[in-house]
Amino acid sequence: MTTTVIPEDASPRPGPRDLRLYLANRCISTIAVQFQIVAVAWQIYDITGDPLHLGYVGLFEFLPMVVLALPAGDLADRINRRTLLISTYVLQAIAAAGLIALTYNGVRDVWLYYLLVTIFGCARGISQPAQQSILPFLVPKENLPRAIAANSAVYTIANISGPAIGGVVLALFGPGATYVACLSFFLVTIVAMSNVHMRHPASMGGPVGTAAQRIGDGLRYTWGHPLIVGAISLDLFAVLLGGAVALLPVYQRDILHMGPMGLGLLRAAPGVGAATVALILMRWPLKRYAGYSMFFAVAVFGLATIVFALSRNFYLSMAALALSGCADLISVYVRSATVQLATPDHLRGRVGSVTSLFVSTSNELGQFRAGVMAAWIGTVPAVVFGGVGTIFVVALWMWMFPSLRRIDRLSDLASAQPAQPQTQTPAQP
Repeated sequence: MTTTVIPEDASPRPGPRDLRLYLANRCISTIAVQFQIVAVAWQIYDITGDPLHLGYVGLFEFLPMVVLALPAGDLADRINRRTLLISTYVLQAIAAAGLIALTYNGVRDVWLYYLLVTIFGCARGISQPAQQSILPFLVPKENLPRAIAANSAVYTIANISGPAIGGVVLALFGPGATYVACLSFFLVTIVAMSNVHMRHPASMGGPVGTAAQRIGDGLRYTWGHPLIVGAISLDLFAVLLGGAVALLPVYQRDILHMGPMGLGLLRAAPGVGAATVALILMRWPLKRYAGYSMFFAVAVFGLATIVFALSRNFYLSMAALALSGCADLISVYVRSATVQLATPDHLRGRVGSVTSLFVSTSNELGQFRAGVMAAWIGTVPAVVFGGVGTIFVVALWMWMFPSLRRIDRLSDLASAQPAQPQTQTPAQP
């Protein structure tokens, strides 16, 4: 079978400056996305007065991300990742410009807004596999766990602060100004990403064939590698069963009897816990017992979910949610490092697309599971069931994936990669 080598980048080798520039770019782009989410939700509800349309907003953004995940992974393995990310930022900037035009022209046709939201979803769906797989090309392998922790910290902090800042801008200046800020952020990310240098890997080869065959290669590698499939499926079921975020409005109003400020604090608590642990891991990465640490963290996540479910004290509920965020970040950290270090360069985009597909579907399906079970058996039993189910999954996965349990040093995972393809054509300059 013939193979081809696709050069990732011929620019100078990356250094710490390039990682910092990429992390700043990730922060700004995440805040821009949060600005757009806040403003569109407010504007759609203002136009329609129907909460069902808020569900449509999520649907029109979510579906393209799921549909495009696998093809985008193949694309990330075939073209320059930096160019791919810049292209998606341009697409998001165009959508933001469209929202500005609709807003300032007083257009109230909700389907035009849905069209632009769909464009946002397409751009994010195309960019996710590239973002999932870009860090190994920015830092040496031995620095990858620390870079993953830094990336998690930046993303979590931006996800916490973005909606809050966007809400303030929206309240003070209106949706049009919020979209202008969003557009400005995307223009900054385009410039920033253009100045990021990436590693030119020695081999970027893979079988030549149809898109379906190439995507199939990524799926077969993922499902055939117990470390990868065990790590991402553990994360999937933990979020699917243990997530209680969708039911926070019920707890805030009917169980803890708090006002809107209480809901905001409850929503922020997991992110604060996650950001705190991410900052700690940047300074002191895990040295030993990574596999056991991940399983222990997911079990703590399930236990914290049970405590939150049964709590009637606001401060205890906050602490339980913050602890769940701490545990979730440790799990995500080990899972991300495991996937990145156990995946060869020529498959990073396609394996990253499977990971992003799992992450995207687990959040949405977890909210659906929680809502349906709460309607069937009640809110508290539904959340308790999720926490208990998470702990059960931990025990089952420890038995099903012993190699995942036995991971010691994350730096040893590179040896789990298969040999690179031997038959290659020289890269073109």
